[in-house]
Amino acid sequence: MGITMNNLKEKIKYWLKTIIQFILNPRLLLCFGIAWIITNGWAYITVAISAYFKLEWLAAIAGGYLAALWIPFTPEKIITVIIAIFLLKLLFPNDKKTLEKLHNMKEKAKEEIKKLKIKHKENKDLRDK
Repeated sequence: MGITMNNLKEKIKYWLKTIIQFILNPRLLLCFGIAWIITNGWAYITVAISAYFKLEWLAAIAGGYLAALWIPFTPEKIITVIIAIFLLKLLFPNDKKTLEKLHNMKEKAKEEIKKLKIKHKENKDLRDK
């Protein structure tokens, strides 16, 4: 009952194709761009404005925020994606194809997590015996 190499390749192919189709959707790209401006873009624009008008205090605020963004493991990337998906649902509620693909990806991920939990519990039970 193990995972075969072909099965693994098929799963990887499916996920890559699904993710690429999802990410390259023009509606999602628009929403992602808006979300990026909300989470990051304002700081880059503010740095440019503060440099032009020589406003050190504004440059310090924007620069501090940008410095924090470059720290590994900041939740900003996750927040940007969450905002983009929220905007997609808000701005394009009739985009059934993308929303259905998103729902299917979520359900498949839940199934995989359940399978991993069951397998982990079985392995733990075997070790405890």
